[in-house]
Amino acid sequence: MTQNGSQPRDLNGAAGWPPLIDPFGRAISYLRVSVTDRCDFRCVYCMSENMSFLPKADVLSLEELDRLCSAFVARGVRKLRLTGGEPLVRRGIMTLVNALARHLRSGNLDELTLTTNGSQLAKYVAEIKAAGVRRLNVSLDTLDADKFRAITRWGDLDQVLGGIDAAQAAGLKIKINAVALKGVNDDEFARLIEWAHGRGMDLTLIEVMPLGEIGEGRLDQYLPLSMVRARLAERFTLDEIDYRTGGPARFVRVAETGGRLGFITPLTHNFCESCNRVRVTCTGTLYMCLGQEDAADLRKPLRTSEGNDLLFATIDEAIGRKPKGHDFVIDRRHQRPALSRHMSVTGG
Repeated sequence: MTQNGSQPRDLNGAAGWPPLIDPFGRAISYLRVSVTDRCDFRCVYCMSENMSFLPKADVLSLEELDRLCSAFVARGVRKLRLTGGEPLVRRGIMTLVNALARHLRSGNLDELTLTTNGSQLAKYVAEIKAAGVRRLNVSLDTLDADKFRAITRWGDLDQVLGGIDAAQAAGLKIKINAVALKGVNDDEFARLIEWAHGRGMDLTLIEVMPLGEIGEGRLDQYLPLSMVRARLAERFTLDEIDYRTGGPARFVRVAETGGRLGFITPLTHNFCESCNRVRVTCTGTLYMCLGQEDAADLRKPLRTSEGNDLLFATIDEAIGRKPKGHDFVIDRRHQRPALSRHMSVTGG
């Protein structure tokens, strides 16, 4: 059975292939796909300033990404998120969004969403809404223009805020994601809460994840959200609520604002016990866990066979190796990244 209790759909030759269940009995119903490793920002916790990007020949075409995503939908995935890098800098990205939207119209997909830095939102928001996307995550770590420029290295805060304005005006629901950075934005969380909730947007705070060399000390950036929550509890009433978006965030309701506040805590509170997610990179590499190096090459079966049997078999073998949890750790003994790949490669 799939997550919503229905039988798997007969798409792309999937008849006879069961839903995706990992070794711990968790149904894989959520796929995050990085459509590009490129970005128009260079956020200090995500990339080094001088990044080397993948050769275009290594990157899946939009048609291959559509086929790959559709194969996962055929096997029981109900939620699909497009990420990057920055997905909206991928040339022709709306061709892919519009193609995948057919699964929303057929009822085979519950939700198609994007995570974006907001820089290109004003340009694409009308097309995004028309395709059937109803919700976006926007990464925004500060409301201070100078700080924003320092964090993103290249970004323009007004451009991002304009994109958020356009998205809300179009009726899209927005959730703001903010990475907690020690000594950088730790004095802004109350302001971010009041700003986001005042505009009807949820806010999720995220701990720094030890992925890739970025030219910064991870321990210098790392701010445990347990500490952040304790400080916020001195100012706000944080009421536990049973609310899930399909991702790893745990939410509270802020009584004073009426809005929801999420915490993603890969380091202080492992969130793996209910993991229903896998990630695919723009090269077709399937990562069963964000915090593990084990991966499977899906590009080869995509490019060497017209049918999907080989692709399905490769996916099944990989899901059979999905671990119980990740191995993220940051302390004085572990200041190097837990994994060599950058977050922009796997997808935020």
